[in-house]
Amino acid sequence: MNVIAPISTLQTEFRRHVVRHVDKTFDWDAFPSNRGYPELERAQMRYVGAGGSPKVGEAGTLAPEHFTLSLIYKHVGKYAACHAHEIEESFLIIQGVLTVGWERDGEVVEVRLGPGDMILNARDVGHGFRNDGVEPVLMSISVDVGKPLPPRYLYHPKMGIDPALARSFGAAPGKTLPFDPDGSHPLQQQMARYVIRRSEQPAIREASGVQRRVYVGPGGIESDTCRKDMLGVPAGVGVKPYARDVEDAFMVLEGSLTVGWEEDGRSVQTELGPRDLLLTPAGRRHWFRNDGIGPATVWNVVGTSAPETVRFEAA
Repeated sequence: MNVIAPISTLQTEFRRHVVRHVDKTFDWDAFPSNRGYPELERAQMRYVGAGGSPKVGEAGTLAPEHFTLSLIYKHVGKYAACHAHEIEESFLIIQGVLTVGWERDGEVVEVRLGPGDMILNARDVGHGFRNDGVEPVLMSISVDVGKPLPPRYLYHPKMGIDPALARSFGAAPGKTLPFDPDGSHPLQQQMARYVIRRSEQPAIREASGVQRRVYVGPGGIESDTCRKDMLGVPAGVGVKPYARDVEDAFMVLEGSLTVGWEEDGRSVQTELGPRDLLLTPAGRRHWFRNDGIGPATVWNVVGTSAPETVRFEAA
């Protein structure tokens, strides 16, 4: 007779912190302020917290602490109205090309971001985004506080703003500048400190073979909230268990990653595929390994701005 072993408390807790992409659905009504404006249509898939949506406490969405994390899907031709937050917010492009605009005093600087590129939208800076490409945009958004305040809209059509002005994020004709990291305009100079091009960010190779590209934190964009790295994990590479004093999240972007927790000599594990996520609480020993046949690309968000102390040691 087969005996089914009881599920341990560790296994139960571990499963609660894994979010499967196939178990989630995109919410096309995540932002009620956009109702009645089809040009603003976008969908959100919430993994950690609600982000800028008022839909907090959703079943199957993990409770936030120092950051939120969600996916945003944007059709070609649609845009998001210019708004500002009291805290920093990052856009990491997964698919497509996104135009992001920053506004100040009626002038706008626009930057185009492709897969692997990221912008950290600064606090209280008016920003919007638009899909001018030929394919839908999929991006990960993280707001760097557990429960952000509602966005403060600056140029939204519901305010009676001319539709063309709203679509240009508040810039009248002739008031839009292209992004130039060497430009002389103050808004260009400010934005240059908050844009990361994946192709330009050096890869730090750990002794384990893991590659780490710093997006936010020492060596990347300066911030006093959260760190964000892009990890490259070659096939067959794994790291020893480690713990942090804050939570961290892994979202697989490409390939697959086996992740696990360890406690009192016991270990539990699962495999994450593309757009699956594991959120590990502070103090929990955890590890990862690439058991696949190809490399894995993983987005890593850490709930502190303090310099990195973890060194990924080969398992």
